[in-house]
Amino acid sequence: MTNLEDALGGIDILAAAEATDTAPTKSALDDKINEYFGGAVVRKDLVKAVRGNAVVPSYVLEYLLGQYAASDDEATIQAGIDSVRQILGTHYVNRNEHMLVKSEIRRRGRHRVIDKVTVTLNDKNDVHEADFENLQVKGVIIDDGTVKRNPKLLVGGVWCICDIEYVHSDDQRVVPWILGSLKPIQVAGVDIDHYYAARKAFTTEEWIDLLMQSIGLNPEQFNERGKLISLTRLVPFVERNYNIVELGPKGTGKSHTFSEFSPNGILISGGEVTVAKLFVNNASGRIGLVGYWDCVAFDEFAANRRTDQNLVNVMKNYLANKSFSRGTSIYGAEASMAFIGNTTHTVPYMLKSSDLFDELPDAYRDPAWLDRIHHYIPGWEVAPIRSEMFSTGYGFVVDYLAEILRAKRSEDFSDKYKNYFTLDSSISTRDQDGIRKTFSGLMKLVHPTGEATEDEVRALLEFAIEGRKRVKDSILRIDATMRDTPVRFRYSDMAGGRHDVATLEESQYPQLYRRDWDAIPESEDGANAGAATGVLPNPATAPSSESSVAAPDAPAQPAPSPLAEGHRDFTAGQRGVSYETLLLPYLRGASTITITDPYIRMPHQGRNLADLLSLLAAAKDDADEIDVLLVTTEESKAEFKHGQLLMLKSIKDASDAVGVRLGVRLDDTIHDRRIETNHGWRIDLGKGLDIWQRPSDNPFDFGRSRQEFRVIGTAFTVHYVKIPVADGGEDAH
Repeated sequence: MTNLEDALGGIDILAAAEATDTAPTKSALDDKINEYFGGAVVRKDLVKAVRGNAVVPSYVLEYLLGQYAASDDEATIQAGIDSVRQILGTHYVNRNEHMLVKSEIRRRGRHRVIDKVTVTLNDKNDVHEADFENLQVKGVIIDDGTVKRNPKLLVGGVWCICDIEYVHSDDQRVVPWILGSLKPIQVAGVDIDHYYAARKAFTTEEWIDLLMQSIGLNPEQFNERGKLISLTRLVPFVERNYNIVELGPKGTGKSHTFSEFSPNGILISGGEVTVAKLFVNNASGRIGLVGYWDCVAFDEFAANRRTDQNLVNVMKNYLANKSFSRGTSIYGAEASMAFIGNTTHTVPYMLKSSDLFDELPDAYRDPAWLDRIHHYIPGWEVAPIRSEMFSTGYGFVVDYLAEILRAKRSEDFSDKYKNYFTLDSSISTRDQDGIRKTFSGLMKLVHPTGEATEDEVRALLEFAIEGRKRVKDSILRIDATMRDTPVRFRYSDMAGGRHDVATLEESQYPQLYRRDWDAIPESEDGANAGAATGVLPNPATAPSSESSVAAPDAPAQPAPSPLAEGHRDFTAGQRGVSYETLLLPYLRGASTITITDPYIRMPHQGRNLADLLSLLAAAKDDADEIDVLLVTTEESKAEFKHGQLLMLKSIKDASDAVGVRLGVRLDDTIHDRRIETNHGWRIDLGKGLDIWQRPSDNPFDFGRSRQEFRVIGTAFTVHYVKIPVADGGEDAH
């Protein structure tokens, strides 16, 4: 064991203060990814390095990087970057330079371009004609065989590498542009057996992090729940006819996955949708978007106030039956649909005033339409995208992963949970369909071979149930007649134990969540979820004895004792938790406090400690002093050790100045996380003091000054235990 003063003794303070971070290096996971998926992965920060002013989806850039820079050798990567930059500089058509490129094609007679190509049928001349979006060339003849091999050219367009020729003709009716060759930007094929075999070399946590890095996100910036939310956006690509809604604040990356991730999906503006474009054109008989794309995503869906009721009706039938009728014909399709939009109100406001679909156009707030939605992603739980949230590690070339997911669409994992669990019989068939499809999609993503442990299956099943429950509970707010048939969103394990599932907002705002219908009925054994012996009210959702105002329409409840033994459970993504309600009631009056937490290393962890010490200073009498001993571990890496020790020294100086005398003992043998007082309390901290997500880089984020606005990072439990007071009274050390 080492005291802080001893540890600081051998450090050059000035040199330590001036030390700079070393350049980022590959992680152990990156090495493992390259070992098992060499040639199919790419370093994700390279996309930004090569993009320049090329306005193309990420999958186009990663296709090129996969050809030239799919390596972990730095020299190969740099050479590949140079090659991709040269290709883009030479062949990518920048829209405002289209005339320059046309002139170059005319001068050379033939030139290769990278552009988005859309094909139409000229029925007057009985030929297919290609339009080049950025080159602004139309009417180029394309052979029927190429169109047949690439039907998406007919709907929405495809990014391609094309050879264009120029041959002038005196006949003004003849288009001088000739298509020499066309190659869509997509991988030729994938070895799915190798994919399965390599998956077995990764733990579930490692695999989820690999998927996060593959969609361009840094897994270190997300908790387990945040990762699941991000991966759920991929389910429409791996599950047929899957319908999902995500509403949340601006700037959280809702549309990124659908616009940048896959060449098998298309993102369209909600205001641009018509029956002809989406389903079938009665005049031409041509199938619309749902016939060609794996996923059709509607951007800014909540902002679309002009709604075609006929579109809503056709869509309603398609979402439920995977088919639609136009005229006398019935068509089927497999496209999944994602509806994404922004919210302008907070969750408690929506719960108090209306429902979680409040932002949708009125025509889509039809209970029958909403009932077709399989999962509601709580977009308000996703933090605004910041620079550090983008991955610099290795991930799958997105086109490679997109082809894997497409291959998995034909499989069905919806019953994989039945080896361990059974859904409650009160859950309707449509609710079960939503739960099973979400579960199936997540299983294909996280456990592509279908093999998972009971705990791994439980985590995905509970998340799937929660997302469907969020849909159903909002429908119950809109249509009170549907409340007549009670539904319990729960499941049973093989031992007969029943497990209720609640949405996070239901746990966090219970009085608002069920403000306009009866409370949840008691379980068959006569006890409800909050009445178990030893379970203390959650301070984020229940009134405390010190300060609380119940909702006006809530029944009066006795205030629980703040000093009762028991435990409190907290959920990832939860807000409203602070040391003031969680810890301070048990620390008041103590003159000696010992905090044991092995992880007080990072700046935000030091901030947490300083917050607690400042609370103690504010709560004590000005004339009193409190002795606090922090037992923590010392950072092992020299470049970070200096910063940790200097941080602790600064906290000690600030704390000592206000009468909270801080001592620090460094002990590398500790594992437990707890707080003990000399007046008879021990608080066992499941996650130590570091219970929130890392703070954002917004200097005006309210969470910087008020803990109640911070988001819980990972689920944890706090136990409060009464312990004997040492001989000599409460002031004894």
